Amino acid sequence: MGDQKESLRKITHTLAVKNEEISNFVCTLKQSLENLEANSSRVQDDLESEFSSLHAVLDEMKENMSTRIKQERASRTYELQNQLSACSKALESSEELLELANQTLCSSETDGFTQAAKDIKDSVTMAPAFRLSLKAKASDNMSHLMVDFSQEREMLQGLRFLPVPATPEIQVSECQVCDNTITVVWTLPEPDNKIEHYILEHRRTNHEGPPRIREDYPWMVVEGIRETEHTLTGLRFDTRYVTFRVRACNKAVAGEFSEPVTLETHAFTFKLDSASSHQNLKVEDLSVEWDSSGGKVQDIRKEKNRTNSPLHSPARSALMSPKRAPTARPGRDRFTAESYTVLADTMIDAGQQYWEVKFDKESKAFAVGVALRSLGRFDQLGKSGASWCIHLNNWLQQSLTAKHNNKARTLDCPIPSSIGVYVNYDEGVLSFYNAKTKQLMHTFRTKFQQPVIPAFMVWNGSFSVVTGLQVPSVVQSGQRKNSGTSSSNASLT
Repeated sequence: MGDQKESLRKITHTLAVKNEEISNFVCTLKQSLENLEANSSRVQDDLESEFSSLHAVLDEMKENMSTRIKQERASRTYELQNQLSACSKALESSEELLELANQTLCSSETDGFTQAAKDIKDSVTMAPAFRLSLKAKASDNMSHLMVDFSQEREMLQGLRFLPVPATPEIQVSECQVCDNTITVVWTLPEPDNKIEHYILEHRRTNHEGPPRIREDYPWMVVEGIRETEHTLTGLRFDTRYVTFRVRACNKAVAGEFSEPVTLETHAFTFKLDSASSHQNLKVEDLSVEWDSSGGKVQDIRKEKNRTNSPLHSPARSALMSPKRAPTARPGRDRFTAESYTVLADTMIDAGQQYWEVKFDKESKAFAVGVALRSLGRFDQLGKSGASWCIHLNNWLQQSLTAKHNNKARTLDCPIPSSIGVYVNYDEGVLSFYNAKTKQLMHTFRTKFQQPVIPAFMVWNGSFSVVTGLQVPSVVQSGQRKNSGTSSSNASLT
């Protein structure tokens, strides 16, 4: 009966997963139909607009060229009409002189002939007809304004829709995720010299499969990429994965997005467990500040409403690495007395993890390290076998020490403004680094018998934690080189 129920549960789970996939695909199809209508209307409007613009250009050119013809005709008409008027007047005057000359020749009177002939001769000499140019001032040829649009007509007949750039393909094997940077590499099916740039979109997600319609995070856009790869730097990974897609763009149109590719981030993320922190610590998100007033009234209320911690805070269901406790455990008591401590809400029970903490160097006391869940509510970090830490003391005189099991070693190194903490649970390594220079400050070597939890202490000061960090490659390299030379907790005195 039990086996049958388990088999049925598996079938039910498989069916539920498949139903969710189909449901997501149905939503995708519906969205595609809506996009199709919107995109069709958009390209139709663009086509009408382009042809209207083309018609407007042709109409403008036609108007300009017609105006040129009209101006040329008017100019030449004016010249020819003026010349015609002058010639007509000269011809009229010449005909009058010719008639007078004929009359004089036909006259039988001899008196005055000589004078009349002289007058006619003088008039002919001064006649306008002899001062006129008999060459037309303007040509009637208008062939220089003829047009032949056969070539342009062929160009217009060659109008086509713009070629859409091919869809890129992200090369997963060449993509890299390290040092909180991601390099994405893609290729095109064939070279295309008309590609002007690429658009890369990325989105955080906690789901390994294809993107879902309803995601918790929006797409972030990077435009104007000229090469076929791009590197995102300075990232903080607060989700398990980052999904990428890319498309190519030519001068006027963008192609289709590539198939989405999901890359795993492998980073350590946690929150601070304010429910069990000392009442003199004011915890806000990942920042902690000493509060001498203590807020006792508020803490009494919190104690009544407190849920299990740190193993069942909301952050515990967000990421699968490092491992979370699979079963319920009761919440721990609040730290008290001189144990000004706050723990993270996430255990480390496998793998390599890294986080950083920035602290006020003027704090009277500050410590950072890891602790077992069994750390007592009165225990100060480093003063029992349940915790390991680096401790800064500014009370009376300044000192920086590595502490474990009530043994301390003074560290001969400058006090940094921020400390990086590296844990290799499987190898039993806990190292502290100058977070800025990545200089090794101290290493504990032990064998963790239980999961450990990031632990912090501050008195009369403040600090803030930076999570979502991958183990820096320089730290990993240094760990390999220094595996046999770092100090051991057994040698603390």
